[in-house]
Amino acid sequence: MITPFGTRIAHRVAALCAGLLAAVLSPAGVGAEKARVGSWSQYGGDDAGTRYAPHDQINPQTIKKLRRVWTYRTGELERRSAAMNVNSSNENTPIVAAGSLIVCTPFNRVVALDPATGEERWTFDPQVRDDFPLPNQYVCRGVAQWRDASADDGAACAHRLFVAANDLRVIAIDAHTGERCAGFGENGEVRVQTVRAQRTPGEIKFNSAPAVVNDVVVVGSSILDNVRTDAPLGTVRAFDARTGAPAWTFDAVTPTADVGAANVWTAMATDDARDLVFLPTSSASPDFYGGERGGDNELANAIVAVRGATGERVWSQQLVRHDVWDYDLPSQPTLVDLRRDGGVVPAVVQTTKQGFVFIFHRETGAPIFPLTEVPVPASAALGEALPRSQPAPSLPAPLVPQRLTPDMAFGFTPIDKSACRQKIADARSEGLFTPPSVEGTIFYPSTAGGANWGGSAFDPARRLLFVNTSRVAQLITLEPKSAEDGEAASVVLSAKEDVSPQDGAPYRVRREWLLSPLGAPCSPPPWGGLTAINPDTGETVWDAPLGDIRDRLPVPLPMKTNLGTPNIGGPVATAGGLVFIAAAQDNYLRAYRSDTGEEVWRDKLPAGGQTTPMSYEVDGKQYVVITSGQHLWFQTPPGDYVVAYALED
Repeated sequence: MITPFGTRIAHRVAALCAGLLAAVLSPAGVGAEKARVGSWSQYGGDDAGTRYAPHDQINPQTIKKLRRVWTYRTGELERRSAAMNVNSSNENTPIVAAGSLIVCTPFNRVVALDPATGEERWTFDPQVRDDFPLPNQYVCRGVAQWRDASADDGAACAHRLFVAANDLRVIAIDAHTGERCAGFGENGEVRVQTVRAQRTPGEIKFNSAPAVVNDVVVVGSSILDNVRTDAPLGTVRAFDARTGAPAWTFDAVTPTADVGAANVWTAMATDDARDLVFLPTSSASPDFYGGERGGDNELANAIVAVRGATGERVWSQQLVRHDVWDYDLPSQPTLVDLRRDGGVVPAVVQTTKQGFVFIFHRETGAPIFPLTEVPVPASAALGEALPRSQPAPSLPAPLVPQRLTPDMAFGFTPIDKSACRQKIADARSEGLFTPPSVEGTIFYPSTAGGANWGGSAFDPARRLLFVNTSRVAQLITLEPKSAEDGEAASVVLSAKEDVSPQDGAPYRVRREWLLSPLGAPCSPPPWGGLTAINPDTGETVWDAPLGDIRDRLPVPLPMKTNLGTPNIGGPVATAGGLVFIAAAQDNYLRAYRSDTGEEVWRDKLPAGGQTTPMSYEVDGKQYVVITSGQHLWFQTPPGDYVVAYALED
């Protein structure tokens, strides 16, 4: 679904010149020279998903000297067809591996760059299939790395990268050269076969970075929502990191003829010392009707801790029972060590689309803060049986509003506001967990969040957790189907809405943003925000708008424009006391003070900014890097850029 304010910009921005710095780097974390490059080792910064860079050269005192120092273009806009580029989203966060900056394009092409200059070192192209129809978009959020402790440093593929490709292949390549690791599967890859055939190419795909726990690589899957009740199964698969041999599988729903999904589409987190993998699962299929899947579906919409070596479930906590709101777990869990009662408690933090921040004991699953229950209004949908309540944390407080009423309506003008007030009054809006309905139900927060796949960043020194959220409303309508309605191939997209068939259910579902006649959200601003929380105490420390609507206004208006926008992507915290984030629809990379939430720096990206930045250090010089390109749902400007920032000398 296209987001509020979304517009397609057809031009392409010219390439910027490369920087002048150069360095010869050793493999990150290997050998005597490892101090020469500070490593952002995995998609989430580290295995724990903390998105924290322990570098302080860039700080509130020096930030005014931060400049763009090099830009690299992957060439995907020229390499792929126009149709493929439109049907893709740039969501990549690079990593540092074997002394190189490793980038993946939406089509799983992997590029190794010199981290100091942006100079290309090698490329690997898995040649993914090119026939995905809209909206089965191509995405590569990241790759994973693994070091074989039993191999000599100089051996081929002793240090390798794992690529989970859109077309259901797990590929291992040498981190130094980009060559395939011949001993992994067949010619360096394992092809995954699904139990249920795909209705369209790309209905199920891999798009998030694999997780690596000890010597096991774990892969989840992305499955197109709401096409059918018997969607592909959301099986999590694990493989031997050396050989590619299957290690174990995990299913959150019992495979049956009429239920599927409950997949893990976002990133996972791992704890090597405890041999644990933390799986954030999604809803059973379809998202907005559960009459064909009775009960709570207890391992769906849950955080599940499994043993890395065996896949055995250690504990689980379901965060949405019998989900009919598309409130699946969207983000990578974040593993933190809390300070509680004079001691240290290993914990796992899970952000949600509802705007909740759940915190559990990492070893047992016990809530750190007591859980409360939110009542669930009754459903009138045929055959639907909803639970009476849903769990919510007592602390931290919700990051976003939980209910939209007519008196909260926003509008640029009195007429605009009046139209929004009427739209809210005409729909069903009884607070969080109001079920979908034939008259139309307001989802606030929307199915895009609250929080989404960008996840959170944790500063261990300042004891702050940073989470970005969207704060706009949707109108969700169930449309009864007749016996004459046949099966639909897929979801139908338009600029204002999407319609999903939910084959096997008595209703199709229509999703649209709740907008005023002038195109603004009917919910009150800010429409996007960044929040700082102390996870030790559950206290909310500050909350700031994220994004500016100046460039999105239909006409110039005499009003404050830093009202926030819907956002996709995540933050990175640094030891310098800054939080870097893009994510918003205005496509700026911003820096906020960690302690106060004050915005202290911004730079306009050459294309879309719906990604998560990262930071590393080379020979004592700190860099902040972000990839910039189009996003299908946000309709942001197309591009194939990697942009690096550092302090001017």
